[in-house]
Amino acid sequence: MFGSLDFVYLPSRDVAADVTHWTRAGGEVVFTVERFGTRVAMITIGEGPGFLLAQHLEGDAPVLVYRVHDLAAAVGDLKERGLEVSELFEFPYGEAVEVRSPGPQRVAIYERSRADRGDSLRGRRDFPAA
Repeated sequence: MFGSLDFVYLPSRDVAADVTHWTRAGGEVVFTVERFGTRVAMITIGEGPGFLLAQHLEGDAPVLVYRVHDLAAAVGDLKERGLEVSELFEFPYGEAVEVRSPGPQRVAIYERSRADRGDSLRGRRDFPAA
């Protein structure tokens, strides 16, 4: 059911400062977006998944975001196995749900249904790095 690990959603208290830090470490900025009173940036580091630095993400734990082929089917399968999922949330590449965990781990699944919208953010710079 779980496909590739495409994103690591990371909470950030200062997205611009975090972008500066990770680009100094060799990361490349994909986009920086400021909307609805919050900032989100995506950077890539090496061959790994994209880092989504999010000011609005609560807590200190990152969310590992895995791609699934069919989100509705995956949610149904998880529920059949006795697992709980969050309400749908949206991000540039599609809809997602977080899989509830008894521990501090945070995992989400999403269906890549809006690749064009997410890819259209590439190069967007709503705010500069610190």
